[in-house]
Amino acid sequence: MAASSLRVLGIDPGLTRCGIGIVDVDRSRRATLVHVGVIRTPPEAPIGDRLAAVARGIRTALVAHQPEAVAVERVFAQHNSHTVMATAQASGVALLLAAEAGLPAATHTPSEVKAAVTGYGSADKRQVQAMIARILRLDAPPQPADAADALAIALCHAWRGGAATAVAAGTLTPAQRAWAEAERVART
Repeated sequence: MAASSLRVLGIDPGLTRCGIGIVDVDRSRRATLVHVGVIRTPPEAPIGDRLAAVARGIRTALVAHQPEAVAVERVFAQHNSHTVMATAQASGVALLLAAEAGLPAATHTPSEVKAAVTGYGSADKRQVQAMIARILRLDAPPQPADAADALAIALCHAWRGGAATAVAAGTLTPAQRAWAEAERVART
């Protein structure tokens, strides 16, 4: 990793599928794929075993790739409270592991992430996957969607860190301008 880049681990939390994606982003906002994967656990396994498997997968990525920051998709209310609970539990594991590793961690809403990578906070999964492939210069979109979402979360976080400087310099891409506007609206 170049000294002028930031390595971010993005996590799309879940118990059945937990997406993890690691990117290096340089000062010009050019991103490079470092790692992408999905931690899978069987739905019939005891909850403790599933959380332990998610923790092992995240810990392995932390040790193998040495990110400098962790970004997790923020849990939001859904109609299915069981899904929200499972997502929140996996999110808690991710945030705990970041804290134990001494890494700064942040959460980002799905609309923030979509706006950051597509320029549209209500983009669908296919649009996010297509933009991730384009941004990272991949031959095909990452599969499954959880993997692409994790990379999008990492990119959102990396780009967010330099947004104030880029706004002042007038160097934001259209997608980054949309993200900055979404962030401004979210804060008001």
